Amino acid sequence: MKKKICVIILFFLLVVIDCSLLQQIQKRAAFYIAFEQQEFFQKLRNQEVSLETVLKFRKYESEEGEAQEDMTFTRYLLAYYASDLTEKNELKDVYKRLLHFHKEEIEKQEAYLDSIWSDIVYFPVPDTIWDEEKKVTFGDTWMQSRTYGGDRGHEGCDIMADINERGNYPVISVCDGTIEQMGWLELGGYRIGIRSPHGAYFYYAHLSDYAEGLSIGDEVHAGELIAFMGDTGYSKTEGTVGNFDVHLHFGIYLNDENKREFSVNSYSILQYLYQEKKILHYQY
Repeated sequence: MKKKICVIILFFLLVVIDCSLLQQIQKRAAFYIAFEQQEFFQKLRNQEVSLETVLKFRKYESEEGEAQEDMTFTRYLLAYYASDLTEKNELKDVYKRLLHFHKEEIEKQEAYLDSIWSDIVYFPVPDTIWDEEKKVTFGDTWMQSRTYGGDRGHEGCDIMADINERGNYPVISVCDGTIEQMGWLELGGYRIGIRSPHGAYFYYAHLSDYAEGLSIGDEVHAGELIAFMGDTGYSKTEGTVGNFDVHLHFGIYLNDENKREFSVNSYSILQYLYQEKKILHYQY
């Protein structure tokens, strides 16, 4: 009788183990089959990741240290986009499988992420030590509907000023880089575009005016004053103001392998940078 009971228990254990293995196999098989290049690319553009997850991955990265094996923040992020998992060991496993089955694509996507996350340092609107009332708010406005100039998606996130006065809020560069564009655009008003060392293009629009002495080709440093928030734009006539409230349109663009430009959702980047706000100690 005891022997019979043991056999039954053993049988059920084997069934449970088999089911568990089967689930793992199915899970991994689904992962291999479900990987779609365009869908993955869209996740990268969307940058849909919470601040808590970003900070968690940053913690993982710092724990690894430079001497440890092949996991950086951007690799954790890629594995997260592919799997929606958040635990360190699970992400390592996902990344290894991504690299094994989709090496070329993953290395390309990793380079895209590195070009953004490797260079960012500061939130683009700093606090000012002499005026603590100057607050800003922002939300995920990327790809929201816009109609000026035709139906289109909003290629950036708007940082709104609590005090609706142009020229009242300083704007700083989020990274080191080179000024590629300055001047008037119909949609963006007075804008400035800065190319970071790893290749991302950071776009600041609707400015009231620029910091003194800046011109195209100049090198700027992270935290350097570049402009002031305004309400310029939505007109072919240079200098037009008042078509909307004072705010900063902050956009991020990358170039694909064919040199075609595409926008990236800056919301999670701004959430992270908001924890790294610079305080300006000089008055302008």
